[in-house]
Amino acid sequence: MHLTEQDHAVVTEAVAAAERNTDGEIVTVVAGQSDSYLDVAMHWAVLAMLLVLALLSVWPGIAAALYERVFDPWTQVVHPSVLLLIALVLQVLVFLVVRLLLTLPQVRLAVTPGATKTRRVRRRAMGLFRTAAEKRTRGRTGVLLYLSLAEHRAELIADEAIHAKVAPEVWGEAMAALVGAVREGRVADGMAQAVAQVGVVLAEHFPRSADDVNELPDRLIEL
Repeated sequence: MHLTEQDHAVVTEAVAAAERNTDGEIVTVVAGQSDSYLDVAMHWAVLAMLLVLALLSVWPGIAAALYERVFDPWTQVVHPSVLLLIALVLQVLVFLVVRLLLTLPQVRLAVTPGATKTRRVRRRAMGLFRTAAEKRTRGRTGVLLYLSLAEHRAELIADEAIHAKVAPEVWGEAMAALVGAVREGRVADGMAQAVAQVGVVLAEHFPRSADDVNELPDRLIEL
């Protein structure tokens, strides 16, 4: 989903408006995808290969039947070494087919467990937070709002001063507004609504001081 210049402007204006009443700083990031999940594809390919071996152990006649059909329909007894070779070839073929199929990003994402997606999105968000917001403000009042489109997941991470005063469940309203709008295809509106909610919380706990300056960029970062 490509965000237009107008979408960027909507989020940027929302961040600027939210920060007018607080010392808090809000960083917004939208990513197309948080991880390639190439390791997941490898795991599935290995699992499929092992499944072939499991099936042959339960029904060993499969390998013998394949040998008779392809090579020698008149054979009575197939040598064990030939059966092992057939099993090896089948495993390699299944591994390659599954691995090739999972080179398609959509398929790879579809077979990735939800818990894995959640962990990877969280990890990416934490990495970005450490780079873009953590301890980069004078009062340790940075907040990262991160949305990963492919995984349909969002994260909100707050700096230490905010985390000490605001319980994680307080951000529920902001995250609900974000997810609800994104489900309708309104990514920019969802980010703007969430930013507004975050701004309300920050203004309550960290009202704007007279010497407050804008320490982090207001613009939406699209990865």
